[in-house]
Amino acid sequence: MILKLVRTPAVYLIGFMGSGKTTVGRILADRLGWDFYDLDDDIELQAGKCIADIFDTEGEEAFRLLEREALAGRVHRVQGGHAMVLALGGGACVTETCMERLSNNGVTVYLDCNFETLAARVAAFEHRPLARDPERFRALFETRQPFYALAEHRVNGNLENPEEVVDLILRLGVF
Repeated sequence: MILKLVRTPAVYLIGFMGSGKTTVGRILADRLGWDFYDLDDDIELQAGKCIADIFDTEGEEAFRLLEREALAGRVHRVQGGHAMVLALGGGACVTETCMERLSNNGVTVYLDCNFETLAARVAAFEHRPLARDPERFRALFETRQPFYALAEHRVNGNLENPEEVVDLILRLGVF
């Protein structure tokens, strides 16, 4: 295990919506014997409503504030030695400051998927407010790519079997 993970034991899974962060994160946490958290779950618990309702009633700016607060809380727990795998929302890490903070407090892994795979996966879910408009969905994908590229590690998230994605993460040589 790399020294950074001894000091701040966290794996932050980043990527666009539909990349499999939650599914892969649960499996990875189980295999590492760590806790798993999904930042969206933290936000919903804090707000007392689902993500779509937050967007619809309070707007994206209010959602992003809740997201930053939830992420700060999780990073604080990591700094206290709480080992975890954390799945971040697709827009949670779209600042260089955020990516630097994550990298300083664990390991960032980008689940890299092509747009066609993501569009197919997300089409089955109506609860994703930022996927409602296909043009905006593609624009978000393009806009967020440079931030995802700042991750310390990148794995192929296009694979159908999430166990295979977890195997790729475990082979990164950081554990």
